[in-house]
Parts: sequence; C-alpha cells; structure tokens
Amino acid sequence: MDVNTVDLDELSLSELKTLQKRVEKSVEGFEERKKKQAVAELQETASRMGFTFSELKEILDSKPKRSVAPKYANPKDPTQTWSGRGRKPHWVLEALEEGKTMDDLAISAS
Repeated sequence: MDVNTVDLDELSLSELKTLQKRVEKSVEGFEERKKKQAVAELQETASRMGFTFSELKEILDSKPKRSVAPKYANPKDPTQTWSGRGRKPHWVLEALEEGKTMDDLAISAS
C-alpha cells in the first residue's frame, strides 16, 4: 500500500480524526503483536538453554539498582552532584576547562 496516494488535504476533520483513531489502534495492535512475538522468542531461547522464562525473569527482577553516593558537587550550585560514574556532566567539564581539578569538585567527607 502506498500511503502517499491518500490526499489528506481532501479529507474533512471528522474523516481525519477517524483515520487517526484507526491508525493509533493499528499501531497499538502492531506493538502488542511484536511484544508477544518477542516473549515467545525469549521463552524458546530460555527453554533451549535449559531454563524457564520465569526463572530468568526472577533474576532480573531480584537485582535492585543500588543508589551511589555523590562524590563531586558543582561549586557554583551544590545541588548538582555526580557519583563519578558514567559520563561527566556538563558542569564538571566546564569546571575542568576553567582550570579546576576533580579534587576541587570532590565532596569533603566531613
């Protein structure tokens, strides 16, 4: 189907809204089918490896994300902090460009 052959400018507001609802419903249905397909493939892979999907899901669900204490703070705005993990925030890069060191940004362990 060539979606470019439909001249949307020729449709009334009512027709456009009806079309919009149909498209949204189709997109939701498509996404739901893809999710079910993905789950089926995951179950098949887990089974092939000698596990159930539920066993693997338990492992994923049982690992809560640990909060990491901030190690650095923005001297200009102490509410902006960084744990030292991941990408350096913009304010860290700016401070380094201004000649500060990471030690200058470190939160003191008082």
